[in-house]
Amino acid sequence: MSRIGNKAITIPAGVEFIVDAGNEVTVKGPKGSLTRKFSEVITFKVDENVITVSRANDLKHSKQLHGTTRALLANMIEGVSNGFTRNLELVGIGYKANVVEDKLTLLVGYSHPVIFTIEPGLTVTMGKPTEIKVEGIDKQRVGEFAANVRAVRKPEPYLGKGIKYKGEVIRRKEGKTAGKKK
Repeated sequence: MSRIGNKAITIPAGVEFIVDAGNEVTVKGPKGSLTRKFSEVITFKVDENVITVSRANDLKHSKQLHGTTRALLANMIEGVSNGFTRNLELVGIGYKANVVEDKLTLLVGYSHPVIFTIEPGLTVTMGKPTEIKVEGIDKQRVGEFAANVRAVRKPEPYLGKGIKYKGEVIRRKEGKTAGKKK
């Protein structure tokens, strides 16, 4: 029995939930609109402002889809009502970033700048030259863009330099000690 799949989803005020033929779900809210096609094995039942996700049978594949579908739907509703944010920090001497129109430029110790094209539907802003804020309504796209930016220069354990998520704890290593005698 799926514990996550059985949890009910509450629809906040201002959010519209539509199920079309073929299990295509559209969620509209104040931040925008998201559409996703789900498996035919899963059914959605709406009572007032509560959505219940159920499966047709107890096959292993259906059970796997049950919790996943409910989580994806909850993320869609959260995204169109509040949105998602990932904050990144650049740590290192001379490390900085810049946003111009739809381009994110990173200067992180390479001989050349690393340039990312910002996808439509995502907003990238800078608080300081060493802080990047990625915002959007689709949790997967926000997380994937932030992960791709972080992958340019992952934090290293000796000095802690690199691009990290805000609040991420980097396990530090001691390093070599020269001329250590017993």
